[in-house]
Amino acid sequence: MIALNLQPAVNLTDEVFEQLCRQNPELRLERTAQGELIAMAPAGSESGFRNADLLGQLWQWNRRKNLGLVFDSSAGFALPNGAIRSPDAAWVAKERWQQLTPEQRRRFAPLCPDFVLELKSPTDELATLQAKLQEYLDNGSQLGWLIDPESGKVYVYRTGQPVQVLERPTSLSGDPVLPGFVVDLTLIWE
Repeated sequence: MIALNLQPAVNLTDEVFEQLCRQNPELRLERTAQGELIAMAPAGSESGFRNADLLGQLWQWNRRKNLGLVFDSSAGFALPNGAIRSPDAAWVAKERWQQLTPEQRRRFAPLCPDFVLELKSPTDELATLQAKLQEYLDNGSQLGWLIDPESGKVYVYRTGQPVQVLERPTSLSGDPVLPGFVVDLTLIWE
């Protein structure tokens, strides 16, 4: 990950950032609340496999329950603090999504997902991801999971509660934010 402070030379407005993303589709870009541009390396194959498994489980649950929308890591969200972030997986309640205009839905949706998931890859720094999860909570997420396959730890972020650290859990419950969703983590630890 590389963080670039382009100010005052370049003001990364929403429009400029969106244009930059369109012109560089091979890059995973985010913008911090302070206006820094963050470029992230593509995930390794093992991380991609693990993320696909987690995303697939979330998608299947949502398909059955039809309570909201599931997003992959290519979706960006314009958070209330001005950052534009792309979690590895995210979920937004249907009622909140339906409040957005068609134009807002086509761009970086101006909301923070109700649920976010970040899967630490070997190139990620744990402290950076922990700060990102806290940023999601500070901007309206109700539930966040940070999964670190290398250490075997899962950090669970819930509104109004201290961060819970779990050692190699075989499953996680998303209740009450994701009613009835239980993710199987056995493939993560293999």
